[in-house]
Amino acid sequence: MTNPLTTLPVPVVQAPMAGGPSTPALAVAVARAGGLGMLAAGYKSTDAMAEEVREVAAHTDRFGVNLFVPEKDPSDPAALADYARALAPPAAELDVATPQPGEYVDDEYPAKLAHLTAHPVPLVSFTFGLPTADDVARLRNAGSAVVLNATSADEVAAAARLRPDAIVVQGREAGGHRATHGQDTEPEDITTADLLVAARRATDIPLVAAGGITGRDDAAALLARGAAAVQVGTLFLTAVEAGTKPAHRAALLDGAHTETVVTRAFSGRAARALRNRFTDQMAAHEVTGYPQVHYMTAPLRAASSADPEGLNLWAGTGFAACRDTTAADVVELFRGL
Repeated sequence: MTNPLTTLPVPVVQAPMAGGPSTPALAVAVARAGGLGMLAAGYKSTDAMAEEVREVAAHTDRFGVNLFVPEKDPSDPAALADYARALAPPAAELDVATPQPGEYVDDEYPAKLAHLTAHPVPLVSFTFGLPTADDVARLRNAGSAVVLNATSADEVAAAARLRPDAIVVQGREAGGHRATHGQDTEPEDITTADLLVAARRATDIPLVAAGGITGRDDAAALLARGAAAVQVGTLFLTAVEAGTKPAHRAALLDGAHTETVVTRAFSGRAARALRNRFTDQMAAHEVTGYPQVHYMTAPLRAASSADPEGLNLWAGTGFAACRDTTAADVVELFRGL
């Protein structure tokens, strides 16, 4: 298979957004418009991932699949227990049972990797850490391009040692989870532009810039600094093909939420979201505890599905540029760069 990053008509990658927003329809629409569509395998079963891959592959070969690398930093059971107690009041308000810390899960990483090795896709990317050299070799031997993520100069260096086909360099402006290599890592306060420049000096591997890209001017500036492409997430959240919850979509568009915060309140991992009642309520209690906190808060988020004040409203710093639009229109912003 040909690495789809090397033949993109438009230098834009649709960020893989786990938890609903990334749909097969979104990936296909982005690919048809000239970008790289991405499926998010996180939080899905291996069978569900495989079905989405089949659906997209029936329409395009310009796509990839993103996997969650199993967490290398274990969660502290005592901290999880404390957070469970802190969640009791909001749970009671929602008439939801008080969450209890669950067991660690690996998001079916070995099974997903095995499936993608046996049934290759054009590109596989990884977040929350790095795969092993053997994992990279297996995918390469199967014909897939391999893309890694990094949020600091040290992480770029670690990723480069695996000689991937590209590295996504994600700055502080990015929405949703930061791709830090381990949950204990505090995200560096470095802009996408500055991280890109540092990475470009350190490696000759193609770089994809991610974080805070609101349109053509932002992308052009990053391409001028050495990016091979840009990765865009937040702008696609309000595309009609995205599976974004209606309340989340409305919060991005209605102007009522005016700032973002980096919070661990929803998942135990650092992530950027629109500030709301839940982020404020839990700010003094949040802990490092992924993926357990994600599953602890899931019933609360489900009960708040129509209330943006209780949802994880993932968004980058440039969320004000979101529009009620289509995936093709978002890709069109970057055509000709």
